[in-house]
Amino acid sequence: MIYFVALPFVHVDGGLAPGEAVECAHAAAAIRRAEAFAAIEGNAGAVAFSRQGSAELGEFEDAVILKTRVSCGATLLG
Repeated sequence: MIYFVALPFVHVDGGLAPGEAVECAHAAAAIRRAEAFAAIEGNAGAVAFSRQGSAELGEFEDAVILKTRVSCGATLLG
């Protein structure tokens, strides 16, 4: 099974931390959700990715990045 995910990132203690990931129905939905996450004030940006595998077995292939977005005015390197 292929999972499509949008994951926001927030600024914490001079670095970045992942926010709460959201599973999406398809690639386009994950990209749109990542773009929406990146537009939220306080978020540093977001990434949309897909992963193939089995949640039941906990076995997944490496993630495939679909799109990354950086919030306006955000710096990823501090």
